[in-house]
Amino acid sequence: MSNLKRSDRLLIIIPAYNEQGAINQVVSGVRQAVPQADVLVINDGSVDNTAQEAESAGALVVEHPFNLGIGGAVQTGLKFARDQGYDYVIRLDGDGQHNANEIELFLNVLRSGQTDMVVGSRFLDADVDWHIPFARRIGINFFSWAVSLLIGDRTTDTTSGFCGMNRRVIDLLATYLPQDYPDVESRVIVHKAGLRQLELPVHMRARMAGVSSISSWKSIYYAFKVSLAMITSALKDINLQSHSPYINGNGSSHRADQNRADQHSADQNGHTTNGVGSNGTNDGASNGASNGAKVNSVVTNGISASPMAHKGLTPNGAEIVQPSGVES
Repeated sequence: MSNLKRSDRLLIIIPAYNEQGAINQVVSGVRQAVPQADVLVINDGSVDNTAQEAESAGALVVEHPFNLGIGGAVQTGLKFARDQGYDYVIRLDGDGQHNANEIELFLNVLRSGQTDMVVGSRFLDADVDWHIPFARRIGINFFSWAVSLLIGDRTTDTTSGFCGMNRRVIDLLATYLPQDYPDVESRVIVHKAGLRQLELPVHMRARMAGVSSISSWKSIYYAFKVSLAMITSALKDINLQSHSPYINGNGSSHRADQNRADQHSADQNGHTTNGVGSNGTNDGASNGASNGAKVNSVVTNGISASPMAHKGLTPNGAEIVQPSGVES
């Protein structure tokens, strides 16, 4: 049973690159597991029918004109969530490995106030054998050891793409998330900002279709770049100053009644607005997502009216297309 209040808003973000064989089932599974949530698929320059499949399953789709990488795709989703005033975000992958039924567990822990970010770990349950190749397991163990050392707390799965966050983490990572391989570095960034993170055991499955975008050569590049970025993040200052109209200056959230009223009025009149909510940073996701991105199809499920008709839409000048038979 969900602990989500009717007044709270939940966004599920699903970055996807050439996932036409899985994305329809992933979106359908999420909408069945958490019907109160809005589902946003970030189509990161796919050359197949990923966008069409996601749209047909009822997701809101943001299309990047070219591939930005997983971090760029996730950051597009986080900027959207920040600017639209969502209270919680759950991120899961588009390949079907993550179990949508576990979203409720993440949400309940976030709502309890125990933590600011929840990360699903494959390795907290010692009885599970994930049949991960030996070389890759060495890399996972190394990054878990390194992050544990840097943040002063035990971590077991720093490459997990299954996580949940509250508004403070949404706002933080919408600004600071790295563009290509974000998972390891984001754990350090959250710690540097003074926010809390907690791992929970999850059960993952084999991908439904397609192949991983990380090849053997990319794995070597990944290990080198992430190691360097992780150390750099540990040394730099992280500013928690909020860029969200829904969070006050000390990072705590509040309701913006006038903004909600403006949004409702815009929804009723079918208005949309252009332009990303600028935060003054030079991140790749902001530049890429505002360069001709296109937004297709939205289904909202009772929490609020269409999230599109509000200021700060991530893609600048985005086109909003309602599919036939879908009502906002």
